[in-house]
Amino acid sequence: MTFETLLYETAGRIARITLNRPERLNAIGEKMPGEIRAAVERANADEAIHVIVLAGAGRGFCSGYDLKDFAETQGENPGVQSMPWDPMIDYRFMKRCTDDFFSLWRSYKPVICKVHGYAVAGGSDIALCADIVIMAEDAKIGYPPARVWGCPTTAMWVYRIGAEKAKRMLLTGDLIDGRAAKACGSRPTRRNTASTRPCACATRASRFPDRSVSAPRIHRGQLMSAARTPSFRASAARPGIQAATGFPLARE
Repeated sequence: MTFETLLYETAGRIARITLNRPERLNAIGEKMPGEIRAAVERANADEAIHVIVLAGAGRGFCSGYDLKDFAETQGENPGVQSMPWDPMIDYRFMKRCTDDFFSLWRSYKPVICKVHGYAVAGGSDIALCADIVIMAEDAKIGYPPARVWGCPTTAMWVYRIGAEKAKRMLLTGDLIDGRAAKACGSRPTRRNTASTRPCACATRASRFPDRSVSAPRIHRGQLMSAARTPSFRASAARPGIQAATGFPLARE
């Protein structure tokens, strides 16, 4: 398959998926969500691949949905329809995109996302579907459309940073940089190492046998469900447990 909106490359046990619309800050066009899914499926079907690295070409990771393509283009398109407005037409389009993004979350192979520049709006939806997010210190992530359009379609913020921090992000629409994201569980890195650190992390993970990295991902649904229970949060607040799990859980 030839991709129009991204690059797919392999090196050893690592597959690299690079969003490749740098002239539009890798904005999400109609074809990008489906191509992300197809690239993830290709990596999952390749027994030689153990880890996926997701990144963006050019000055940033992803600037969200391409409003020039959808909102400013004359006539009907998946983001614009004639009146009276039919909410189900909009829902079906957004659900298809969301399901495509979730191919990253459901991938059998772990996904490491490298964020530089901006990962905003729909771009944050994509990034937060990865297993590990590594941000440059000066990179920014957030969901400003919350001020107008409400909740992100993937609803991943509450799983990644806890309910209290997620509510603050989505009630304000604010952006946070890589330094602030550290408190939310992300791994900030200096700007001049933003390209090498995800590769180093992927290289370490790729040394494990394929089944060893795939099995925990198959069971992560149970882990995420357990993380929402009060008893798990209380246990995770203990220093020993928190250090073992590797991520802080927000107290509500």
